Amino acid sequence: MIKTLKFIVLSLVLTTTLAQKSDTETKNLVSVAIFASKIQQQAKPQIIDARSAEEFTQNHINGAINLIPQDASFIEKLNPSQPVFVYSIANGRSVVFAKDLASKGFKEVYVLDGGIGAWVGQGKTVFTTAKKGLTLNDFNNILASNKLVLVDVGSRYCGSCKKVKPVLETLRKEHGDALKIVEIELEESPQLIASLKKVTSFPYLILYKQGKVTFEKSGIAELKGVLDTALAQAL
Repeated sequence: MIKTLKFIVLSLVLTTTLAQKSDTETKNLVSVAIFASKIQQQAKPQIIDARSAEEFTQNHINGAINLIPQDASFIEKLNPSQPVFVYSIANGRSVVFAKDLASKGFKEVYVLDGGIGAWVGQGKTVFTTAKKGLTLNDFNNILASNKLVLVDVGSRYCGSCKKVKPVLETLRKEHGDALKIVEIELEESPQLIASLKKVTSFPYLILYKQGKVTFEKSGIAELKGVLDTALAQAL
């Protein structure tokens, strides 16, 4: 009986600790709408792009500066009494940066949930150096000329996006010409991603049948299985 009570108490403690840790890691996450709204409320918003310099050079939210937690001098470039807005490709690096800011006394830090993928995916504008890539007209022509089109939206710098590629190769072999697969990257076609107004994070998969969306998925969890099911229903 005593052992059972000890086990129950320990389980409750562990559950509470994990919940508190989860709350700490996610409490600063806000949607694109809230992130944008709070930025607009600031005369000189402090927007931090926590990605690499290479990523930042190719595209970033207008007004952002490129800082990383490893740069100890970042504290000198920010005002801790004012809100700070942080984003990365998804939530990884930005959440780490937000925790670092909090430990240094910054009281109001907002992390863009879904990162720049969500920002562009919801139609928000960014600075970009992209000179090529699919246009909306090109994309619509692909949809019109293929019965089934699977669209993979992501970034070459996104770790999870890279894990989608082997799945796509397998599907190409399994379905051949019956399935057209289109890969759209932020670095090449940000305007097209914005025009879709569907993407909530990278990677994002969309299946079209005769030009109509029949399936959408964010992330890579159980990807092959759910795609197989979606394709079986669409064929």
